[in-house]
Amino acid sequence: MPNTAPYTSSKHGVVGLMRTLANELAPHRIRVNTVHPTGVDTIMIQNEPTYRLLLPDADAPTREQAIPIFQAMNALPVPWVEVADVSNAILFLASDESRYVTGSMLPVDAGMTQK
Repeated sequence: MPNTAPYTSSKHGVVGLMRTLANELAPHRIRVNTVHPTGVDTIMIQNEPTYRLLLPDADAPTREQAIPIFQAMNALPVPWVEVADVSNAILFLASDESRYVTGSMLPVDAGMTQK
């Protein structure tokens, strides 16, 4: 996506750090993973500057106008995920149910990375 170089490069840096730490800390039974959501229904994406980025020709773009554009980014027919969806993924990674999961990037992205 255009105009996201700082965000994209930061995310790649976090993944590299996670992979390195997962290997370094595994002998100590410390697990390291990352969670990668699509757009989350927060003020990070629900704001006029974001709407203007997505709808540059609109005079006063709105959330409702942005919904189809956000939805087109995901494979599943949703424009974004809820905060609880991301929190639940983190709870899973912090639980004993994921005791052998390390060095993983967990997408909570409605299939965005599959498109």
